[in-house]
Amino acid sequence: MEKKNSLSLSVQYACNDEVLPSRPFVRRCVRASCAQPAEVTVRFVDGDEGRALNAAYRGKDYATNVLSFPYTSEPVVMGDLAVCLPVVLQEARQQGKTTAAHFAHLIVHGMLHLQGFDHETGPDDAARMEAKEREILARLGYPDPY
Repeated sequence: MEKKNSLSLSVQYACNDEVLPSRPFVRRCVRASCAQPAEVTVRFVDGDEGRALNAAYRGKDYATNVLSFPYTSEPVVMGDLAVCLPVVLQEARQQGKTTAAHFAHLIVHGMLHLQGFDHETGPDDAARMEAKEREILARLGYPDPY
């Protein structure tokens, strides 16, 4: 029987940079974002892979910060996240955030998408998702990302 909060996590580094978060950091963010059993892969990608994934799955010809690929959310959250390193670094600089805080936000954001949260379906859904992000990030010790 699955334990209530069991986690099978794969962290993949398809790019190389000293600012990439450690596996324990990623595990901490994923666990904080999901109270139910989960099987998740978090892949850190370069700009080329980020752009190719966004084009293939969303029809948008540019790299974006995080892509979520949900497979199922009940009874186990299953899915993949692709986090694009150059976009994260650029956004963190532009927004005056630490890279750790921005990585945490995007992992939390992606994990909420895997659980069915959506910010593009309307203002109420966006407000609900942002409130959940703020709550989780505060528990992790990070400031309001908005």
